[in-house]
Amino acid sequence: MSAQDASIPQMSKGTLVLACFVLAFTNFMVVLDTTIANVSVAHIAGGLGISSSEGTWVITSYAVAEAICVPLTGWLARRFGTVRVFAIGMAGFGIFSLLCGMAWSLGSLVAFRIGQGLCGGPLMPISQTLLLRIFPKEKHAQATGVWAMTTIVAPILGPILGGTISDNWGWHWIFFINVPIAAVCSVMAVALLRQAETRIDKLPIDVWGMVLLVFWVGSLQLMLDLGREHDWFGDPLIVGLAVAAAVGFTFFLAWELFEKDPAVNLKVFRHRGFTVSVTSLVFAYGTFFASLVVIPQWLQGALGYTATWAGYATAFNGVAAVMMAPVVAKLSEKVDPRLLVSFGILWLGGTSLIRVFWWTSDADFWTVALPQLIQGAGMPFFFIPLTTLALGAVEEEEVASAAGVMNFLRTMSGAVGTAIVTTIWYDGAQGIRAELSGVLNGAEVTMQSLQAHGYTIEQSRLVISNLVDGQATALATGSAFVTAAIVFAAAASIVWLAPRPKHAVAAGQAH
Repeated sequence: MSAQDASIPQMSKGTLVLACFVLAFTNFMVVLDTTIANVSVAHIAGGLGISSSEGTWVITSYAVAEAICVPLTGWLARRFGTVRVFAIGMAGFGIFSLLCGMAWSLGSLVAFRIGQGLCGGPLMPISQTLLLRIFPKEKHAQATGVWAMTTIVAPILGPILGGTISDNWGWHWIFFINVPIAAVCSVMAVALLRQAETRIDKLPIDVWGMVLLVFWVGSLQLMLDLGREHDWFGDPLIVGLAVAAAVGFTFFLAWELFEKDPAVNLKVFRHRGFTVSVTSLVFAYGTFFASLVVIPQWLQGALGYTATWAGYATAFNGVAAVMMAPVVAKLSEKVDPRLLVSFGILWLGGTSLIRVFWWTSDADFWTVALPQLIQGAGMPFFFIPLTTLALGAVEEEEVASAAGVMNFLRTMSGAVGTAIVTTIWYDGAQGIRAELSGVLNGAEVTMQSLQAHGYTIEQSRLVISNLVDGQATALATGSAFVTAAIVFAAAASIVWLAPRPKHAVAAGQAH
């Protein structure tokens, strides 16, 4: 902490508590928006007249925009002031939330979600930075605990709130609810935290690095999102996007490695422990996040769940995670982090296999929810020690840069993983449906039986078609989780290529 930080006037207890609430609630809202739309995809798709696979762009666009903005957070805070960036980001988040709720087409909604992600990206790390700045050093552990709890609880409540709001008020309101909260938090941040403003420095910015980053990331995500609808590489558009992403990425690597003040410090990859840890994180987190998107769609599309009940079923994921987090934090002080990470990822893989055997087209609520609860118990073993393993491998002066790279790749892996897995899932379901239709036995007898009970010919065909669709989707879901288990096993194995951390990671450095 610099002399500038040490000279901050001490706040009264009431002001400190209120400021803590504003910062924690802001972080809660931003994290909440990463999962609140997961169970609302069906509502959004129906409201805008698009397919469910196109509806997932609402999730991936927000994640990509947020990821792109993460490397800029430190520069923005030092160039314009931490409190000022926080307040403007919060106001922008509220404005784009309002526009998202007013969206009239898929294109407009995706554009506004990108704006929401760009404004929301810096808020998560800055909220923690300001908490540590306004609290005395002896209270840093408590401040970090409050911040961490909002980070853990928000993804649990996201699906529940998203489902309840979508079913009762309409999907627009999952965005409208952000508006008054953003307005209040933005104004209160200026009023309460003005004295905690940081010094402003005129710093250079890696303009070309950011342009290349946006270019190749945007091209890659567009390729993944549009590929299914455009027959992949049979369409010149997808080929062009793939070439653009590859060329842009190549130029980005070359530029960032030789730039004096790079937007993304790629030199941290020279540390084997960091490279191995981040590789494991990318594959494991990308697979995990994709499952959070696929499961609600399966529940609503094939099992007839409402968005509310899909939210209840998926939210069990976080319940056990909250309970196990303190246990893992204690174990991290005594046990090799590689063992904890490997155990946690294998746990995620094991629960994927449980789903393969338990989840069928007639699975009841608890058959769906129990694997979610079991999986949650292993999540802290994966996330907490992996941060220690990755950031403990770099030099201490590189921790901030390494954390930025790590968070960028984690968020990007969620978006890319979602695009890939949903495509495989949809295409798999269609392929299996075609196979089942070709070997269907007794369809005529079933139709005659249905007609004897008063069904018309069209209704009878629809009933049989729905049965085939349900079985095809269930089999495709099981196949997707088999693949997920394999990816988790590979991610757990490569962790052992990393050496033990060189130093401890202080509270707050990860963000």
